[in-house]
Amino acid sequence: MKAIVIDRYGDAQELHEAALPVPTISADEVLVKMVATSVNPIDWRTRKGTAGLGAAFPMVLGWDVAGVITEVGAAVSRFKVGDEVIARPANSADATRGSYAEYVAVGEDQLALKPANISFKEAAAIPLSGTVAYQVIVNQLAVSKGDKVLIQGGAGGVGLYAIQIAKAQGAYVATTASVANHDLLRSIGADEVIDYHQTKFTDVLHDYDAVFDTTDDIENGLAILKPTGRLISIVGRPTAAQQNGHPSAKHWWLHPNGRDLAAVAELVAAGKVKVIIDSEYPLTTAGLQAAHQRSESHHAHGKIVITIADPPAK
Repeated sequence: MKAIVIDRYGDAQELHEAALPVPTISADEVLVKMVATSVNPIDWRTRKGTAGLGAAFPMVLGWDVAGVITEVGAAVSRFKVGDEVIARPANSADATRGSYAEYVAVGEDQLALKPANISFKEAAAIPLSGTVAYQVIVNQLAVSKGDKVLIQGGAGGVGLYAIQIAKAQGAYVATTASVANHDLLRSIGADEVIDYHQTKFTDVLHDYDAVFDTTDDIENGLAILKPTGRLISIVGRPTAAQQNGHPSAKHWWLHPNGRDLAAVAELVAAGKVKVIIDSEYPLTTAGLQAAHQRSESHHAHGKIVITIADPPAK
């Protein structure tokens, strides 16, 4: 099968096309013929060797799966050949199991059915960013109706989902972003958008119930919380004092599972969450190099999608 791999850590020019064997699935896995995937910052941080994820080479990057099942393991009971699915596969010791490839092996517990009214391109933009946003907003911060929530870095891939999921929970949502993203963030439901170049959010926000930190600005996030407030960071590592303080901070790492992913997909299918796509690139050497450069520029307004194959005919 065709895949885009790296043979060593480095810049985007390390990404190149290679021919790899189609993955062999275990009893609790399915084989997915990929239609689309997307790029996340963890991809290029891994490529540069700064993500702290050890692996062998050649390495296939990518964490977002959208495609069609072509084979099921003997122990798989909830999915069948022909199902259109999405997934954020679990971390694997096999460095060739990333989603920048024509086929991906995925554990049954990480799968969710793709809603019929969502395109494969939209579906490919959901798994990693959507799942981590859902787990932080709903499971960890337990955001509920009437809560005041700050999303630090609302224009990022995770932030875009977090804003909308928090709004679906009934919260008042403030976020930080450069002025170029203000209209976009208001269009998806942000109640208050603060230009961090001009205004310190600690000067204007007070008594918040929850903070979702995607920018590694934990101390300032804690400063605006109520004594009972909660902060989750997906980038920063809180100090012992911050972890045990009132309010307190906690780091969260994505726990991939099909249940939470399905919940996000259902919000998208119901029109409560909109998938924002910035750009599309093909599964080629040039395509992935350009996609990584676009992501690293921090100028993308939404998700960067990689198209791999045509959707199945209906």
